Order: sequence, then structure tokens, then C-alpha cells
Amino acid sequence: MKVTLSALDTSESSFMPLVVIEFAQDVKEETKEWLKNRIIAPKKDGGAQLLFRPLLNKYEQETLENKNLYLVGASKIRMLLGAEAVGLVKECNDNTMRAFTYRTRQNFKGFDDTNDDFLTMAECQFIIKHELENLRAKDEKMIPGYPQAKLYPGKSLLRRLLTSGIVIQVFPLHDNEALKKLEDTWYTRFALKYQPIDSIRGYFGETIALYFGFLEYFTFALIPMAVIGLPYYLFVWEDYDKYVIFASFNLIWSTLILEVWKRGCANMTYRWGTLLMKRKFEEPRPGFHGVLGINSITGKEEPLYPSYKRQLRIYLVSLPFVCLCLYFSLYVMMIYFDLEVWALGLHENSGSEWTSVLLYVPSIIYAIVIEIMNRLYRYAAEFLTSWENHRLESAYQNHLILKVLVFNFLNCFASLFYIAFVLKDMKLLRQSLATLLITSQILNQIVESLLPYWLQRKHGVRVKRKVQALKVDIDATLYEQVILEKEMGTYLLAFETMSVISVVTNCALIGMSPQVNAIFPESKADLILIVVAVEHALLALKFILAFAIPDKPRHIQMKLARLEFESLEALKQQQMKLVTENLKEEPKESGKEKAT
Repeated sequence: MKVTLSALDTSESSFMPLVVIEFAQDVKEETKEWLKNRIIAPKKDGGAQLLFRPLLNKYEQETLENKNLYLVGASKIRMLLGAEAVGLVKECNDNTMRAFTYRTRQNFKGFDDTNDDFLTMAECQFIIKHELENLRAKDEKMIPGYPQAKLYPGKSLLRRLLTSGIVIQVFPLHDNEALKKLEDTWYTRFALKYQPIDSIRGYFGETIALYFGFLEYFTFALIPMAVIGLPYYLFVWEDYDKYVIFASFNLIWSTLILEVWKRGCANMTYRWGTLLMKRKFEEPRPGFHGVLGINSITGKEEPLYPSYKRQLRIYLVSLPFVCLCLYFSLYVMMIYFDLEVWALGLHENSGSEWTSVLLYVPSIIYAIVIEIMNRLYRYAAEFLTSWENHRLESAYQNHLILKVLVFNFLNCFASLFYIAFVLKDMKLLRQSLATLLITSQILNQIVESLLPYWLQRKHGVRVKRKVQALKVDIDATLYEQVILEKEMGTYLLAFETMSVISVVTNCALIGMSPQVNAIFPESKADLILIVVAVEHALLALKFILAFAIPDKPRHIQMKLARLEFESLEALKQQQMKLVTENLKEEPKESGKEKAT
């Protein structure tokens, strides 16, 4: 028998805080009470049927700061039914991967009614996030207490509260004990070993695990290129005959590592269940808004928005804005070259050691400007992509990645293309490439690692002093943890494109070399034709290699095919059952008609 959400036990006896909601300081009590009722209300009444309580009780709120922090969790049964609702795929006892259902929960590996570790931390927090983000307005016309914050049927309540400034942020809460175990096996002890990718996935989720998995894989994949490329850089940079061999090896290497990564990625995502999750009938993303209606495919009630309006926003606003940003990036690049000319002229006139150091200053300044522009543009791209109102999260991410990829590529590499193909200055190209690469790496380490770590340590000391100074009987550990974490900052087609561009640019650079030009001193047309022919041959080799190496290993393909077959068989049985029930009903109906 199917278990419904209305039969859930929503008592707080097993309350485990997973997510924190922070309200603004002056939020009205009626607003908090309204959101609380919507969060704890049954699903059949439009609620999320989750557990919700303030971080501090009434007495503690009178004594302490941060009165507007609330904890959200869920009972064990609610979490399991939530896993079924979001379509989580888990490993069964027969080692196959299947979508989890509460009715067949005993068939899944590691499940036990007394075991609380069946769902990972990341999965639990994903379920809570999904339920909160899919709380949508029904009959409300405004947020209680805020007449200016209008609502209409289908609008995401949490998104409206965030954009109105009523809710400051919603963030997941760390499990300090689990995090400490992960730290011990990951990075606190220096050892040359593989990262615990499965443990990272269990705690942080699939996206973060794939990121670190790719970093580890790519670091090892760079070793052969570094070993072969170092002598070329140090001794025979101008030997273009040997450079052709190196460029050809570079092409084969870039294709092979990408195809091998695809296979490794397929293994991981199959093991984690994400490869099997169906995206065809994906639910609308929380930021998607429109008139509430019935989806003609799924039959579910959801916001509806005409696609032509979205296309108008993309082509009349987003596309011109991106083009304007690209033009501004090129304008900044030309300023950089003016600075290079100025520094070079100054060095030629004086010839001192100080001016030789000055030659690197324009590149350093330009690298810093590039990083600033990339970050500012990303904020604008996120706003525009959200404003375009994409229905699916996958569509939103694809449009965002496209915007960011185009700008970042031009912003980061346009100057190198200009130096290589317009100025044809290989010495300046090496200098600019090295300076831009090193500067950007240093900046990223400072901004993404050192600065957040320093700020968090500083804030942590301040919070501990405040907590220790309090003479109140509270759960100081939880209070301190929430206050600390609320101050924390929030933190692939692209690879294929880069590898194709690398083939074209390498062939063009070789074709421009003096040694190759000396072979065709009179006929430049023959040179261009040969370069293009070589480039096409290399690209053909690349695509042949990509085709010959399947993206998914054979055993993964077989398992996916078997699951697809089982799904079709189950669908047929379900349809036959419905037909049989309808046939049984027909005699009853005809009997009623005769009696009438």
C-alpha cells in the first residue's frame, strides 16, 4: 500500500536541523507565523510538511542577538518519502541502481528502519531545499504584513521572500562530526593518495565531488604534457620542426584525456544514481514564474509562461548586452597594449633594471582587471539568465554557461590571439601568457581560499568571545555554529570547444613560422591550403578518436539498457492492469443502464 504524506508523524522527537532560514531583523511576527504554517502544513494543503522551530526559545531571544534564525528539518519517514518524490536513485541489494520508493525500501542496500545513514547529508539537505523552493502561492495576493510584496498563484514563496529582503538567506547547516571525519581522510594529513571522492559526494553532493574528481584527474593528466613540454620550453622553443611533433601529441592527448574522463565520469554518476535520473519531465525551477495552469504533458499544476516572451528577452536584451560587454572587453585590451608600448619605450630609452621589471607591470594589471571583469560579468549574466525565466534548471544552467563561456574566453584569450596573429611577437606572447597565468592563479588562491579562511577565523574568534561572555543556559555549540556559518560566503561541451580551438590555433601558429614560410617563399596560397589541410586532418583524427572511445563503458551501457527495458515492461504491466480494470467496470455500468 502506498504511504501518503498525510500519514506522516511530524513530531519533533527526532528533529535534526538541516537548513537555516535567516529573516531580516525587523520582520513582522505575522510574516514569520505565516511562513511557519506553510512550511509545517500537510502537502495536500499546499505545505511542505517539514519541521520548523526557532534557534532560540522565547527567553533566549530576549537575552541574545540574532533572534531571527530558524531551523528546518524533517522526520525520517518524511525524508524517505521526499527521496521518492525527487526521484533519488539508490543501489539495490542485487547491485542494480533503481529509483527509490518507500514501498520497496527494504530492497535497497544499506536500508534499515533503525539506521539513519541510508540517505547522505547532501541528499537530506537537497530534499529540504527542494521542498522549500517548491512552496508556491495559491490564494495569497501578498505576503502577510507586506502589502507591497505582491504574490500570484504559482509564485515561489521563498524566492519572493528573498527578493523582497524579508528573508536574508537560506543555507545548509554543517554536521561537524561528519565534516571532521571527512577532513581527516581528505586533507588534514599529508599523504600521496587519491581523494575520498565518494565521501565528498556523500557530504557535499555530486557537483562538488565531480569538481574535485576532475581536478584530481586533470592534475595527473597534465604530468605527461609537463614532462614532454618542459624541454621544448627551455631549449628548443624556436625549433618549429619539433614543435609540430609536440603540437600533434598535444592534440591526441587533449582528445584522449577528455574521452577517458567521460568514461570515468559515467562510472561515478552511475554509482551515485545521477546518470539514471530522468530530466525529461523535470519540475519547474523555483525562480520560474508565470500564470498557474495545468501542464499538458504531466497533468500537474504549475506556472506556465509563453516561450516567445522568453525568446524576445534573450534576443532583444540579453544578446545585445553580451555583445556590448564583449566590445568593452576588447576596448580594455587595446588599453593594455598601449601600456605595453609605453613600458617598452621607457625601457628602451633608459635600459635600467627597474624598467625591465616594469615590462611585466602592464600584464599584471591586465590580469587583475580580467579577473575583476569576469566576476562582475558573472553577476550580470546570472541576473539576465534568471530574468529570461527558464522553466527548467538545466536550461537555466546551459544559458548561463554559454554567456559566461563566451565572455570569459574572449576576455582571457583575446589579447593572446592578437599578439600571436596580429603583432606576431612570440617573445611577447610567452611573456603575456606566463604573466596572465601566474597572476590569475595567485589571485584565485587569495580570493577563493586565503581571504575567506582569514575572514572566517577572525569572525569565529569574535563569536566565541560573545558566547563565552553570556550567562545563559543555551545550547552554545549549536548557537555558535549557526552564527558562524551564516557569515560564510556562497561558493563541460566547453572542454570540447577548447580542444578544437587549440587545433586551429596551433596549426595557424606553425603556418606563420619562418621555417614553414621558407618552404613557400613565393606562393602564400599553397601555404594556406596546406595548413588548412593539415588542420582538417588533425580534426578528423580527433573526431575519429572520440568516436572510437565510447563515452560510457560497456558494462554501464548494458546496465542502463537493462533498466530501460525493465521500466518499459513495468509500464506495459501498469497499462494492462488499467485496461483490465476498465473492462471489469464496463459490465457494471451496462447493468446500471439496463436497470435505469
